[in-house]
Amino acid sequence: MKNTFLSEMQSRGYLNQCTDLDKLIEISNKQSITAYIGFDCTAQSLHVGSLLQIMVLKLMQKYGHRPVVLLGGGTTLIGDPSGKDSTRKILTEKQINKNIKGIKKIFSNILETKNNKTKPIFVNNYDWLGDLNYIEFLRNIGAHFTINKMLTFDSVKLRLEREHSLSYMEFNYMILQAYDFYKLFMKKKCILQIGGSDQWGNIVSGVDLIRRLIKKEAFGLTTPLITLASGAKMGKTEKGAIWLNKDLFSSYDYWQFWRNTDDRDVKKFLNFFTEIETKEINKLIEKERDINKLKILLANEATKILHGKNSSITAEKTAKETFGSGGFGKDLPEIKINQKDLINGINILDLLASNKIFSSKSEVRRAIKNNAIKINNIVLYDEKKSVNIEDFGDDKILKISFGKKKHYILKII
Repeated sequence: MKNTFLSEMQSRGYLNQCTDLDKLIEISNKQSITAYIGFDCTAQSLHVGSLLQIMVLKLMQKYGHRPVVLLGGGTTLIGDPSGKDSTRKILTEKQINKNIKGIKKIFSNILETKNNKTKPIFVNNYDWLGDLNYIEFLRNIGAHFTINKMLTFDSVKLRLEREHSLSYMEFNYMILQAYDFYKLFMKKKCILQIGGSDQWGNIVSGVDLIRRLIKKEAFGLTTPLITLASGAKMGKTEKGAIWLNKDLFSSYDYWQFWRNTDDRDVKKFLNFFTEIETKEINKLIEKERDINKLKILLANEATKILHGKNSSITAEKTAKETFGSGGFGKDLPEIKINQKDLINGINILDLLASNKIFSSKSEVRRAIKNNAIKINNIVLYDEKKSVNIEDFGDDKILKISFGKKKHYILKII
């Protein structure tokens, strides 16, 4: 296969399954295609678990194809049962619309938006799902789905096998997703749907629906679900989700997330989450014996894609200042403290727990007992320590460290 969108997908490890790969290669080699990925809007940001799909959209643009970003204003009202043991929290339309605004910013940061031929098309499936006539929909669309086949898809089968309830509302989700594909095929000439491997059944349903309704050929393609070498789920840490929105997760924390990658995942993540050519990655892996240098490269490149080159450079510089010299990096997570609250001092347990540096006072006590907390690079031994104005320097900042990798700046306002 010559160097194309799909060949690079394969070489980077993005490609898991495809309904008809040979035919799709033939078409995409001859012409620019339009493909879509759907994102349900359950929070005001996507997290890093969605990043692989976004990188695929970015790769499409590189080869002259046009991505459609479907923001599920309609389907989020239902909730995708895939990979879930219970019904998702039902959100209001107002909450979903607020989430959509936050999520769109992420795509504007990562995807190319200036080229009119390849810039992303944003659609909200509430536009066509919001006013559906239930009877007409059952007759025209529902008639093409059998319960027998729907029960074989993992999103349904696994839930039932674990004896967890599945609401009729959620059971309809795959029909709505298939209908989305049909609508985009008709409205945007979108011939390809891409999603995670847990979406295979839903995607195939859309391909089948298009064939049944209008006798046209569409394609489905999935990316692999990312499993870390440690066994943990991609996108989750003890601190919570690795959000792609800077307001929820700073560029420094994002840089640190990639810097802390397990040695065994470095090569895979360089392929998944950077734009370094695969041949160059192979050369780097062979030549570079210091795995930490490769992790820094990964952190720099991944952060550059999401937050820009300047943020990436600043994050690396902050890390060097913080870890190398025990200094105060300028890009560390910042917590503002009101000066009047420091007049009588704040107990260290209350300070760290109330500002969510730790989840509870008991967790702070354990950390102090293990000599794991430092104030301005000095180990804290006393859990009765009262933090007051005198602890802050002339620049009115104080550094709190937990272990070697977590650092926070407290700043008086």
